Amino acid sequence: MAALQDTMRRLAIEAGAAIMAIYERPDMDVREKSDASPVTEADEAADRIISAGLRAAFPDIALVTEEQAASHDLQASRFFIVDPLDGTKEFIKRRGDFTVNIALVEDGVPVQGVVYAPAKGRMFHTLAEGGAVEEQGAFDPEATGATVPLQMRSPDAGALIVVASKSHRDAATDAYIARYTVADMRSAGSSLKFCLLAAGEADFYPRLGRTMEWDTAAGHAVLAAAGGEVLDFDTHAPLRYGKPGYANPFFIARHPDVALVTG
Repeated sequence: MAALQDTMRRLAIEAGAAIMAIYERPDMDVREKSDASPVTEADEAADRIISAGLRAAFPDIALVTEEQAASHDLQASRFFIVDPLDGTKEFIKRRGDFTVNIALVEDGVPVQGVVYAPAKGRMFHTLAEGGAVEEQGAFDPEATGATVPLQMRSPDAGALIVVASKSHRDAATDAYIARYTVADMRSAGSSLKFCLLAAGEADFYPRLGRTMEWDTAAGHAVLAAAGGEVLDFDTHAPLRYGKPGYANPFFIARHPDVALVTG
């Protein structure tokens, strides 16, 4: 498992370097996919690096990536799921809230994950022996730097800190958040929202909007390793992976002590 985690970390850093090389150019190639979402040459470059690296190192583990999802008919209980550039809209607008997401799923549960935000200089990842950390330093692909263990804070039900999307906030999300006693609201893009919870910077993240499994799996793995959970919004059952079409239901990411408002 250590070799697997080290490989995921290294590939995230290498993909991040390729992304930043394009990010720092004055122009970039942006196209529209069949679902009307944008894709850039950075998405594709990162996808090539991660896909080639995972297939070379772990040829027996199935692989799903956002950029190749149309070609997948997943029939595996153990698989990698990758978003090579999560937050493409943030990337195009040259805002730093985009990430590289790599996760390993076993029997529907994301058990290992890496979330790397190269423009922000933040990296979060699980550990092979359990737990999760935020790594600091130069992000050497071959050597892990100093790390800080991740642990969710104990929430105060009368003063919750809620994190929500920068690009996908809507009236339904705001109405749901208003049912809680909130002391502070924080915004973040891409899978960084899960990592803010894991790092004790927020307690609660409701998502009443479209997401795909590759958007959430790596952040979900990091959050779970730090003591959090991700639940189906309607059923409150744990969010599962390997679903047909890879689409997620609405969900709630939280510290387990945050009581859910129902009814």
